[in-house]
Amino acid sequence: MRKNIAILGNTVFIEWIRTRSLQADVTMSVCTGALLLARAGLLDGLRVTTHHELLGTLRELAPRAIVDPGARYHDTGSLITAAGISAGIDSSLHRVARLLGAEASAETAAYMEYGPGH
Repeated sequence: MRKNIAILGNTVFIEWIRTRSLQADVTMSVCTGALLLARAGLLDGLRVTTHHELLGTLRELAPRAIVDPGARYHDTGSLITAAGISAGIDSSLHRVARLLGAEASAETAAYMEYGPGH
């Protein structure tokens, strides 16, 4: 399913994303944010994902990326893409673990009442 996402045509915004991403330690997208990263040319050769309804669109925009819906998120080291909104929580907790360790990630999830037992 191809969606018409007008912001993909905003070249100033797309260039801003590209520039900031190249300056960042890690760039992270959730849901359709991967489409913006694709338009900015940032996904070539990387394993990525997006919302399940837009996987085909992502493949069109980033034909040299490895679009893999088999995981809720993919972390390539400098770029993290998450499938949908709730997958964005998973990838955010993963990012907390990378920054501060597994204990901090577990504490954050507990505080949010997110995950098993909550």
